[in-house]
Amino acid sequence: MGKVLSGTQTYKSYFHLELLPVIALINYFDINQIHTVRQSSAAVVNVSGRQRMLSQRTALLSLQLIHSSSPLEREQLRSCLEDAIELMDKSHNGLLYGDASMNLAGQLSDVIREMYFEPPLNLDQQIHRYIAEAKTLVQATDTELTLDNPHLQYILAAASQNLLAALDTVVNQYQKESDADQLAIDINQVALYEKACSATAVAQAQAQQLEKALHDLQQTQCQLIQTEKISSLGQLVADVAHEINNPVNFISGNLNHASNYVKDLLSLVQLYQEDNPNPNPAIQEQIEAIDLEFLIQDLPEVLFSMKVGAERISQIVINLGNFSRLEESHMKAVNLHEGLDCTLLILKNRLKEGTKTSSIQVIKEYGDLPPVECYAGQINQVFMNILSNAIDALNDSKSQRSVPEIQNQLSQIVIRTELSNSGTVIIRITDNGSGMSEEVKAKLFEPFFTTKPIGKGTGLGLSISYQIVVEKHKGVLRCDSKLGKGTEFLIEIPIRQSDASCADYSFPLSTENKQVSWLRR
Repeated sequence: MGKVLSGTQTYKSYFHLELLPVIALINYFDINQIHTVRQSSAAVVNVSGRQRMLSQRTALLSLQLIHSSSPLEREQLRSCLEDAIELMDKSHNGLLYGDASMNLAGQLSDVIREMYFEPPLNLDQQIHRYIAEAKTLVQATDTELTLDNPHLQYILAAASQNLLAALDTVVNQYQKESDADQLAIDINQVALYEKACSATAVAQAQAQQLEKALHDLQQTQCQLIQTEKISSLGQLVADVAHEINNPVNFISGNLNHASNYVKDLLSLVQLYQEDNPNPNPAIQEQIEAIDLEFLIQDLPEVLFSMKVGAERISQIVINLGNFSRLEESHMKAVNLHEGLDCTLLILKNRLKEGTKTSSIQVIKEYGDLPPVECYAGQINQVFMNILSNAIDALNDSKSQRSVPEIQNQLSQIVIRTELSNSGTVIIRITDNGSGMSEEVKAKLFEPFFTTKPIGKGTGLGLSISYQIVVEKHKGVLRCDSKLGKGTEFLIEIPIRQSDASCADYSFPLSTENKQVSWLRR
């Protein structure tokens, strides 16, 4: 066995052999096998992580059930708790015995089997008891739902100590075995590659095909790399969604109660003012100090803004799944102007005047648009990504100019909408920032490309937006920008998807297809 290299370096180190026909080499690669093994490994790691999350969710719902004083709310919590228990039981059985729907083979390693069925972990026994305790708690009467309930005490203790530690241990082991499977695949492919190199020594007549075959292989490599990136992101999305959705759901639920409480309190204040129009000086002074009239007007708007923000966070999590090929349920006809206004409301604080930068003026030039058939949440995510980028561009532009220049030039974002003659709607979002170079513009829609510092951007916003507009809605997403003259994004989507032509929409992977990727072909 010769020297083992990896990736593109491996191929290049051998391609100096003029007698190597790359077409024969490709036949040694079983891409379907690689994809199947990796998909199965990822599913096992994902489901084992879901077990851990479900144990925490069960404990959290149990606490909520104990503290809830509303009969209706308790019924809802019992139902949610039953669903979590059922999912935990199904996931556990799938890991042990296999489940085709979750892509789980049910073939446990000796180490994993010992963790589930042998001391000191006995994880299978722990999980079954945990599920049994939770089921008993769900069936308890309202008078039995107290903090000293023994079933609750067991659930809380297990979820924070023994069961949690055992789940962490088995999740880590699944991850190690998954990594080992990946390494075995890579080593096997390298071995097949070397075998191909030896087998092609007699193929001198095919030397003229080397350059073309090498180019084809490099293109295949590029696509596999992008697929691997998307697959890795997909594994993260599920965990991130669960971690974010729980607190967001609490916030959303409590905001509804808070809004009702505020309405009641404001009604009480109004009755007090009507009953006592001339309060004593101390009360009158406090009313003026807190600007009661403005508070009464602004507080409901603040609560509404918070509710819209919580809903948008949930939508953002859902739409992040678009990059890993997750689908929304159905399309519906919506008012795009409402989506734009909602997005601007969420970005309101970023548009206001700050301590170091001047405020950004938003000019809305809305045309007369009919309801548009689309995935509303996904289109709103496109608006969010593009408007956020425009704000970032304007802030960066301000930091590069002197104070007099900032004072003389007002930062602006102009949003124009219009109806085209071809049955589509066009949305233009323009900023008067510093623009971008041709080099940056050429890579704008590539996944993971970003001009922001490390930790400030993922490089996914515009690539997700491209996928939503072009692939999901059969539309056009184009950027026109010049250094020193600002940037304009054009979004064009059909009013009705049934009227859109069934064209080929390519996802931009390199600068070579940049021009065609912006247009429908």
